[in-house]
This record gives sequence, C-alpha cells and structure tokens, in this order.
Amino acid sequence: MINKKQAIEVLNECLATGADYAEIYIEETNSKSYATENGKVDSASVSKTHGAGIRLLNDLQSVYGYTNNIEKNGLLSLAKSLAASFSGEQRVKITNLKIKKVKNNHPHLRPYDEVSDEEKIAYLKKGDEAMNIDEKIVRRAASLAHYTKKVTLINSKGFIFKDEKERGRLSLSCIAKDGDKIETAYEGPGASAGFEYLENSIDPAELGKNVASTAIKMLYAKECPSGKMPVVIGNGFGGVIFHEACGHALEASAVSKNLSVFANKLGQQIASEVVTAYDDGTIENGWGSNNIDDEGNKTQRTLLIENGILKSYLIDDFNGRRMNMKGNGACRRQNYKYEPTSRMSNTFIANGKSTPEEIIKATKLGLYTKSLKGGSVNPATGEFNFGCSEAYIIRDGKICEPVRGASLIGSGAEVLMHIDMVGNDLKRAQGMCGAASGSIPADVGQPTIRVSEILVGGNGGELK
Repeated sequence: MINKKQAIEVLNECLATGADYAEIYIEETNSKSYATENGKVDSASVSKTHGAGIRLLNDLQSVYGYTNNIEKNGLLSLAKSLAASFSGEQRVKITNLKIKKVKNNHPHLRPYDEVSDEEKIAYLKKGDEAMNIDEKIVRRAASLAHYTKKVTLINSKGFIFKDEKERGRLSLSCIAKDGDKIETAYEGPGASAGFEYLENSIDPAELGKNVASTAIKMLYAKECPSGKMPVVIGNGFGGVIFHEACGHALEASAVSKNLSVFANKLGQQIASEVVTAYDDGTIENGWGSNNIDDEGNKTQRTLLIENGILKSYLIDDFNGRRMNMKGNGACRRQNYKYEPTSRMSNTFIANGKSTPEEIIKATKLGLYTKSLKGGSVNPATGEFNFGCSEAYIIRDGKICEPVRGASLIGSGAEVLMHIDMVGNDLKRAQGMCGAASGSIPADVGQPTIRVSEILVGGNGGELK
C-alpha cells in the first residue's frame, strides 16, 4: 500500500499529459461462502483479493485501467500508461493530500468473521431442511456468502477517503418436479450488516417452508391466461419492475447521452399522480447502502419522482459534466476492475394511501403477481418482459386460483402512467444489479401497486 508522498507522485504522473482529474481506487476484499444441497454441506470457500484502479478524466473523455500491484512502482507504471492517452501539458499539480473522515452509518454488531463456521452452517441447514416438505421437492440448496471490503480512494481534488464495508446474504432455493412440469422458488435476504441481521431478523426454517410451499403451489397451478388486464403487483421484490424498466433509465450514464426515454424530462409528468419514488443509499444497513460512493461523495436520499413529476436523476460526477449537474452520491462499481458510473442503491416506490386489501377488492377481474423473477429489458426504450414467480387470478375482488407461466410485457414509461393505486405496505427486497460497472448489491422495493392495464403473457387462453 502506498503512503501519502507516493500517492502524490502517482497522481502527478496521471496528470502530466493534461488530464483535469485523476483518482486512485485501492481495494482489499475478504470473502467467505458456504453452501448446502439436500441437507449436506456442498462447499465452503475463502478468497482474498486486492487491486487498484486508476481513472483519468479530460473534459468529457475518460480512461481507466487496473492492476494487482498496489505498490508504488505498479501504480506509477499504470499511471504512465493511462496518461499516454492524452498529449497536453499538466494543468493540475498535486502538492498535498488531506484525509477526509468517512462516518460509518452501517454498524456491524456481530461481524461474520467472529462467527464460527459451525454456527453458520447450522443456520444454513435449518433453511435447507425446512424446504423438505414434499417428495416433489427434488433439489434443495442453501448458501450464505459474506465479505468485508476495505477501500482507499485518493483523488486530485486533494482528498484521501478510507471506507470499510461488510455485507452478508442468505439464499434458499428449491426445485419441484412432477413429470414434465418443473417449478423453482427462491428467496435471498441480505444486508450491509453483520451476522446479527440474519440471526435476529430471518428465521431460516420459516423462510425455507415458504420457498418450498411456493414451488409446490406453482407446480400444480393452471397455465396463466393472456391478454391485456389489470395487474396487482405485490410488495417487496415486485419492485424489480421499477428498478429494471424505469430505474436504469434514470441513471446519468444513459440520460447524459440521450439514451434514455426519460432524458430531458425533468419537471415533466412521467408517472401517474399516485407515484412517488426514491433512491436512498443512506438506509441504515440497507443491502444497497454505502457511506460514500466510489467518487468519495456522501450517499444521499434522492427524490426521483414526486406525485408523478420527474424530480432528479442518479448522477455521477463524470456524466454530470455532460448534464451540467453535480453528482449526488450515485457512483458505484463492483470492484477495482471496473470503471465506476451512475448506479442505483436502494430504489423504491414510496407508500401510497390504499391498503393492499382495498386494491384487491377494487379489482373485479385481473392478475395478482405476488413476486417477479428475471426478464429482459431494453434500457434505451424501457421495454420489458418479466416472468412471474408466483401469481393468482383475481375474481370479484378476491385472490383465487394460482396460475403458472405468467409474464408481464410492456414499457417502463407505460407502466408508470398506468399505476392507479399504491398501497401502504412498503417492503424492500435484495438482489444483484448488473450493468457497465459490474454486478453490485441493490435493493428493490414498493408497496402493493395496481397497474390498470398491462399485457400479460401465458398459455391459458383468454381470461374469463
């Protein structure tokens, strides 16, 4: 690891050919994971990685490179190589660096490394064994993964930031099979916290039973009907539809290049009046939370949409140059191998005024999707196709028979305008978000909402 004097030397090497900004990102990560399958320990692994990334900016140009050599010579070599991308004179000279204190807003009361392997595996097995509720459950899998990441960020604004993060996540999944029919179910709660989050908040046995029950229920469900209809989307992971179809289109990486359907629409109505949405990287122990972003800016609670009006984008400093806007703590990356850019953290639709019961009761005939799963999205247009992991038909204001094979087809802009009821039962759920700067932890969330009309795909014919 370089000292302050060496860091100044590396930064000046970065700036020698005319770059107006340089940063050094140094990372050390310790990871552990455990997995069981059908009640037996399947694997346990430990990994330690370290490396550094250097980014140079010159007006609207950027160059990035990384190395596993975090000593002075390795960083100087990388800096010189990157600086060769420009051919001007040095405009910025670094003479001093100041350590800027980073406040830890996400306490870890019981760090994972202080918990024995035996205790973590015993916790896992409770979830695994609880999924064994029916002979049609042909595979059960449980895993626990956690890591501690230490980051040092040094930039040509004259600051050194030192930050430490710890995250852990439990994953339970199962496969149910009957003849040619196969269904899967999954849950993956996690937090920027120590083991105390799991042992105090998540009962693995209860979670395991719920996962298995969902798989069995969907295994024997009828095929979902198709066509345009009202759809009620449940809270929690139902928020993935906003994250994928709308959230990515609010990131400056797309907006600044006019590659977003929401570009140049600040102050305009992009959603129905009942929709208010936030991205909040400050939520204590939130899965997608951080103390600072990967440019050293404090994370923020950003109001994205208020009563249907677009209020803000998610902005990193670099893409903010194109937009003439300052970054708002939204710059993130997977690790030192990736150049950072604007990304979501904990993104959700805020509570509305209706109860979930009122929303269901107000729907005469339609679909209730309790949770969503993977799909495809075109970030430029917001067009999407999402599968439903658990869905039911609504008849005369009541949740009735389960249906399988349902998918939701539409566009983010369309969905936002057609949300006509928002519940008061906000819940967040955890996932991994993949984009240009890698795969990062991100929360999705929403209360129960109703979309007045959306195209539903299925093999069950017309809804009657």
